[in-house]
Amino acid sequence: MNSMKQHNVDVSVCISPTAEVVSAETQQLLAEAKRVAHAAYAPYSRFRVGAAALLDNGVVVSGSNQENAAYPSGLCAERVTLFYANAQYPQAKVKRLLIYAETDNGSVSTPITPCGACRQVILEKENVQGTPIAITLAGQNDLYHIPGIGSLLPLSFVPSSLEG
Repeated sequence: MNSMKQHNVDVSVCISPTAEVVSAETQQLLAEAKRVAHAAYAPYSRFRVGAAALLDNGVVVSGSNQENAAYPSGLCAERVTLFYANAQYPQAKVKRLLIYAETDNGSVSTPITPCGACRQVILEKENVQGTPIAITLAGQNDLYHIPGIGSLLPLSFVPSSLEG
């Protein structure tokens, strides 16, 4: 007799055309993410990423990817942004995070998702602040709106996982 159980994991993503950005908040975050992506230090991959976060105190912080010839020494835009937010505004909660990527040919057509390390950092921030972070992934054609990191990192490793 088979004793395996099935557990379904739901992923929630709302997709809208980039050309239909109507929220002033989204427009502001997208403009800031594009601005910092242009300033990314990406001489090796030539793949520039910018992230902008809206804090609950109204402040917008941003960061871009920072590469290094010793690849593991670089940091992604998402982590640069969240670490900066925590260092400068340790009591503030992150309400929204927008991520944008471009190459030498312009913005990527399909939005990129955060890497595994960035997903874990976003999860940790959500756990610490006790509220989800709305995530928007921006591509040339579409915006992916995600209600929180659980949609990108189901079956997460959380602090209670350490308890056994």
